[in-house]
Amino acid sequence: MLHGFGSNETDLFSFTNVLPGNLMIISIRAPYKLEYGGYAWYDIQIDSKGLKHSNNFQAEDSLYQINNFIDNITTQYKIDTQNINLMGFSQGAILSYALSFWHPEKFKNIIALSGYINRNIMPVDFSFEKYKDLNYFISHGTYDDIIPVEKAREILPYLDERNIKYTYNEYSMGHEVNKACMNDMLKWINQNL
Repeated sequence: MLHGFGSNETDLFSFTNVLPGNLMIISIRAPYKLEYGGYAWYDIQIDSKGLKHSNNFQAEDSLYQINNFIDNITTQYKIDTQNINLMGFSQGAILSYALSFWHPEKFKNIIALSGYINRNIMPVDFSFEKYKDLNYFISHGTYDDIIPVEKAREILPYLDERNIKYTYNEYSMGHEVNKACMNDMLKWINQNL
């Protein structure tokens, strides 16, 4: 589980009481400390025009750290390396997309909540065949004022071009996970994990 900007590892871990009991759930804290006890996977700057700019160098460093963490933890614990799944919210979803494309052999299912694809941290594709086993659950709020829903929709042609399996749902919500989204996500998890 990869939390969003300004949060920490306990945020998504709150989902554990509704997830299937046979899962080993690991929630990771982002490396960059923010004020008031929050953390980020990378910094976001807002320019004078109100446009957001991600620190892609920090994002790439976080991708490297997460990948190393996963490698280390799979050697320390009895983890089925053929059944590793990612769940990310916001920044965590953005990094989940990138991780799954950099290392498609490592991940089975990806749950991307309220995120988008940052093409600046994605690999350049040489063979779409390597992505054929990926499977995504994607959700976004139509009233999201942090990441507009139009940004989330940009992933759809990207996945379609590569013949990647996905479920995409929009909900009447902001930058959050509401009850309808949670219910659909749990149904998808029970069918796919």
